[in-house]
Amino acid sequence: MTCQGEQRLITNDSLAEQYFKGVLKILKRVQYTQMERIQQAAELVADAIARGGVVHVFGAGHSHLLAEEVFFRAGGLAPVNAILEPSLMLHAGATKSTAIEKIAGYATILLEYYNVRSDDVLIIISNSGVNSVPVELAIQAGVRQVPTIGVTCVAYSQRLAPNNPAGKRLFEVVDVVIDNGGSPGDAILNVTGLKAGIGPTSTVVGAAILNALVVEAIQYLKAKGFEPPILMSSHLDGAAQHNAHVIQRYRERIRCL
Repeated sequence: MTCQGEQRLITNDSLAEQYFKGVLKILKRVQYTQMERIQQAAELVADAIARGGVVHVFGAGHSHLLAEEVFFRAGGLAPVNAILEPSLMLHAGATKSTAIEKIAGYATILLEYYNVRSDDVLIIISNSGVNSVPVELAIQAGVRQVPTIGVTCVAYSQRLAPNNPAGKRLFEVVDVVIDNGGSPGDAILNVTGLKAGIGPTSTVVGAAILNALVVEAIQYLKAKGFEPPILMSSHLDGAAQHNAHVIQRYRERIRCL
């Protein structure tokens, strides 16, 4: 089921209060409409880990924040490889990142460089879901028989023309699509006197989706009789030894470790 984003006209109420209310409304809607897809995605993640694979997570621009959210995360899964390509991250040049995301053929280089295999699973985050790199990542991963999960804003993506040679949107080419329920343009508040909407939601909602996916995958792993490879906070007793043991199993597959 598709979550349809909405914008609210704000006049006298506190913008911060309205933003919180808007985010909570979206989170609740995602909980009720996307849970089946989150569970499907979690099962793909659990299956990949159980067969010795890793979970690759990619996002360009602000979406790379979500790849980092589940990488090397206390209370999260250890076999997560964040594809943090500098040329597609904002700190290396925001306008350059935006331009490079539209270049055809770049995705194939990433799949080869990060050694994405058929035993793995690939999560692709793109709010608009129309540019070349995220769409081609999904398509080329499929060619390599890598299961794919997309986190995107379907309502936004449906309004946009595909900006890639395949003529596709991310939600049309992944195995499992999770709708982040946002508004077109990623802003939920319209304020009188302002030309642009404000209050983006894709990051906060996307982080909740990914963490829900991770804990669900851990539950699936337990049900399979597989010990979930979970990282502990480095401040806790015994964490150093525990984490060193877990990390050693995946060090060769995860470039950022």
